[in-house]
Amino acid sequence: MVTSPEVSSRPAAKSPAASPPPDADPRIVPRRHTGRWLTAGLALLLFAMVVNSVVRNDAFQWGVVGRYFTTTAVLDGLLLSLWLTALVMVLGFLLGTVLAVMRLSANPVLRTLSWGYVWIFRSTPLLVQLLFWFNIGALYPTLGLGIPFGPQFLTVKTVNLLGPTLTAVIGLTLHESAYAAEVVRGGILSVDGGQTEAAQALGLSRGRTLRRIVVPQAMRSIVPTAGNMLIGTLKGTSIVSVLAVHDLLYSVQLIYNQTYQIIPLLMVATLWYIAVTTVLSVGQFYVERYYARGNSRALPPTPLRRARDQVRLLRRRLGAATASDARPAIGGDR
Repeated sequence: MVTSPEVSSRPAAKSPAASPPPDADPRIVPRRHTGRWLTAGLALLLFAMVVNSVVRNDAFQWGVVGRYFTTTAVLDGLLLSLWLTALVMVLGFLLGTVLAVMRLSANPVLRTLSWGYVWIFRSTPLLVQLLFWFNIGALYPTLGLGIPFGPQFLTVKTVNLLGPTLTAVIGLTLHESAYAAEVVRGGILSVDGGQTEAAQALGLSRGRTLRRIVVPQAMRSIVPTAGNMLIGTLKGTSIVSVLAVHDLLYSVQLIYNQTYQIIPLLMVATLWYIAVTTVLSVGQFYVERYYARGNSRALPPTPLRRARDQVRLLRRRLGAATASDARPAIGGDR
């Protein structure tokens, strides 16, 4: 009787050729993101097509744009737009802070008045408000100073008091203060209530608690929205051109009404708005970074720091790739 040989249950030993050499370094192969690179390439292609269509389009008349970009009329309009933006933002946030404190007050009359103010000025379009204030003389031909419901000691005609620029300042300030009140109120409510309780336990007054404890912490929530409001106010000042205020847009309109070069002059205004908005965005980043000191241990890196890190990382990857290519092949001729 022939018996079959016994089958061993142990796995067969690997041949020496199949095992990796002991001096071989393990290499980590990064994951290939094919779809990501294809999407990035397509986006860059579309961007290049848009830039090419703008640069090579003769209708923009870039020579005319360069000729009028730094003219005196355009620069004067730009300075007026910047002055109007700064003044409206300062006055708007001062009035908005008062309205926010009134809204958070325990006094029901102050809360109601603040809510009604915000409700009215947020519900009405800005253009309607500006036109209303521009024609306020039809409702109140004269304004007086005196005893309420009694004799007046000083009266002045509204037409002589409210010019186009002052009307624009009043209309924009009242409109922006309604939004600023909600921004400040949201920032104050974002602060933990335990901070106020701790300040009261230390014997601080409500005003000092609000000024020294609550507001500095609320700035982390207020600054981003305030930065957006600042940029929006800068662009919103262009609407005062309907009141014949010589801002940037109105100055450009006066020029192209004489030369009929509408597109290049509009590009002049557009490029100036883009330039100023870019500067304001950079300033907003550094202000947010300043108020983020107490919220995180490491401050967010600046754009220059990010660029340096990217260059350093690229050099490191190139050095690693060069070193791996220069490494001698394993198992070669001896």
